[in-house]
Formats: sequence, structure tokens, C-alpha cells
Amino acid sequence: MAAENEVRDFLMARRAAVTPEQAGIPGGGDRRVAGLRREEVALLAGVSLDYYTRLERGRIHGASESVLDAIADALRMTDVERAHLHDLARRAPATPAARARTTSMGRRELRESVQRVLDNMTVPAVVYNAQQDLIAANLLGRALFAPHFNTPRPNLARFIFLDSRARDFYGDWPLACSLTAAMLRYEAGRDPLNTELTALIGELATRSAQFRLDWADRDVHEHRTGTKVYRHPDVGEIELDYDVFELPGEPGLSIGTYTAASGTPSADKLILLASSAATVHADELRKRQESP
Repeated sequence: MAAENEVRDFLMARRAAVTPEQAGIPGGGDRRVAGLRREEVALLAGVSLDYYTRLERGRIHGASESVLDAIADALRMTDVERAHLHDLARRAPATPAARARTTSMGRRELRESVQRVLDNMTVPAVVYNAQQDLIAANLLGRALFAPHFNTPRPNLARFIFLDSRARDFYGDWPLACSLTAAMLRYEAGRDPLNTELTALIGELATRSAQFRLDWADRDVHEHRTGTKVYRHPDVGEIELDYDVFELPGEPGLSIGTYTAASGTPSADKLILLASSAATVHADELRKRQESP
């Protein structure tokens, strides 16, 4: 995606989402645009109309942090949307040296020490990159996301939008779709030179009508904590709290952990899941030992 087009579309979408009433501007008269006019955003941000127009057309490189924050305030951006705007400004335009840089993490093996940490966790844990490839997991994590790992290229976004099982697996599939599209857009803003991420977005846009709808919303989101409901094929519906954080020593990778409050049905189901995972793992080890 062209950097200037991304900036233009993002700012226009945010401008269209703010009503004059929300911004403290009397609506009045016929309005030929949804939301705020450019001159109204410029007035609220304390910049000239000409300058704001140049920014909205994508010429955002060199804009100061204070100007970007003023525009974010005028457009009532969330913290994540504000960070996305700053990311777009830092990344555009790319220098020749940056264009030559390869930033995609791809699918790769973790250091053995990191895998040992995963294996010693008592809750489901998975490791993924910016394009949501599932890089690694402990036994519980692999068991929890068994349908995802039962694919040639385990990838959260690809499963959600392209695998028919996703509608049953995710308790709120439409929400999973919209959040996933928003997270991919956020990551694309952080690293527009990630060729594998760009390829994934192109693949989803080509193959999924639902992705095209969610991508057109132009939302950005950073998913770090919350609650998810899954309908697991082996243990049934299970509600889990999740936390996501950057994996130390592994740039570009994140680890997600999933827990259930003790004494809840979901906690009991996690125990069943752990028992099932251990049995499957033991069977796999036995088969390897028996194979010639």
C-alpha cells in the first residue's frame, strides 16, 4: 500500500467519524461531507488550512509531534489511533536505505531457552509475529488452538478469515474479524516495509469479502489484554482472559498467555485440555520411538 494513500485514507476516515457536535462546532446548514470539514480540523488543531490539507494528502513526513497530537485531539483519536498516526509520520516517506531493509520476521525457530520458558508455563501460551504466524506454543497453547495448528501454515488471521471452522471456534466471530483487520492495519503502519505482512493483507483482500469489509473501516487496534470466548471442539465453550506482551530478546515477536479464574467451569475445561494435550504428546513420542 502507498504510504501517502494510507495517510490520506486514515485521516479522511477519522475526520468523517467526528460530528460537529462532538467537536463543539454548531452543525448548521447543509454539509456536503460526513463529519468535519478540513477547515474545521485545521481550526481545532491550530494549523493553517493549507498545511492540514498537505498533511491529509499524505505529505506528513517532518510534521512535529505537537502538530500530530493537535490533529489527533481534533479528530478525537484513541491512544492506539494516535500512535498509528505517529507511526505513519515516522515511516513516510521511506529513505532509499530503508527501502532496501528487510523487516519481515518470517517463520523461524525460537531459541531453545525461550521454548523451555514456554514449556514451563502452566497456562496456554503461543508466540506469533506481526503477520500473526503462530511461531511456537507450549502443549496447552497448541491444544487450545488445535484447529489453527492443524493447517499447513498456522496463522491466526488466515484462519479467522479463510477457514470455515473459525465461525464456530470464535464465540464472537464478527468481532474477531474486525479486531484482526484493525491489528493488521496497526502493524502495517508500524512497519510498512514488512513484505510478508503486505502479502498477507493482499491475500486476505483477494480471498475474503469479510476482510474487505472490515479493512474498509480503517480502524487500528493494538490487542494487549481482554477476554475471549472459544468453542473448542474437544471441551466446548471456554472463556479465557488473555495478556500479550513483547517477547524479550526476540524482536518482532509477541507472546500471548490465556488464563481462567480458578473454580470456574473454564478452569476445569483447561484441566481437561491439559490432560488431552499430555495424552496426545505421549502418543506422538511413542510413535516416534517406534518408527524405524
